[in-house]
Order: sequence, then C-alpha cells, then structure tokens
Amino acid sequence: MKSLTAATLNHDTLKQNMNTTIPTPPAENLMGPDKVMDVRELPCSLKHGLILRTCLELPVGGHFILLNGRNPVHLHDQIFASWPGAFAWEHLVRKPDEVRVKITKLNAVPEDSDLPAGHACSA
Repeated sequence: MKSLTAATLNHDTLKQNMNTTIPTPPAENLMGPDKVMDVRELPCSLKHGLILRTCLELPVGGHFILLNGRNPVHLHDQIFASWPGAFAWEHLVRKPDEVRVKITKLNAVPEDSDLPAGHACSA
C-alpha cells in the first residue's frame, strides 16, 4: 500500500465501517519543511489521533504548526488535561475557515503515555 498523504486521503479511499481497518498516514507525509501539518482534508476519524501522536513524538523544545479548518477546542482541552504543563498552545491565525496553532513541547511526557481514549473531534 502506498503512503497516504493529505492529497490522496479522502472519504472514498477510507470507507469506515466495523470490518475495515483505517490506515493512519505518517505525520511526516502531512508536514512540510515549514513544520506546518495541514489536516484540513483528513477525516475526523484520523486527524485527532494523528495530531495527538505527533505531539507525543515531538522532542522537548520542538514544535509544529497545526493548520485546520476550524478551532480545535476539544483537542486543546484533551492535550492540557492529559499532559498538564507539557505543551504550549499559541494561536497564530484565527479565521472562520483557517486556524493555525503552534504546538510546542515544553516538557517530557511519561514514556508509557498512550493516546487519550474517547477523543471527540473538533480538530
């Protein structure tokens, strides 16, 4: 299977039902050299977990810029509830159809940290 990118990822290629495993695209395929991760074209079922995983994989002091079509309020709340003091969240752009958030890892998270369960998608 070829790697999925934002350009090739759409609802037609990812039919979601109880009997289908949905591939998760590698974060590096969605992030350019400018550290912008454009998740606007990803279905909600993929984007939330991908963003959380990317946060966990950041080195301390590292950052990326999340580009989304709406304000990811639930994602913000989940990150800060799951890993208090580990991340900084800075809005760079707030438009109705474009939101850019700089997410910086300030402190290490426990190595056995898993992605939080039951994430509602507003990302």
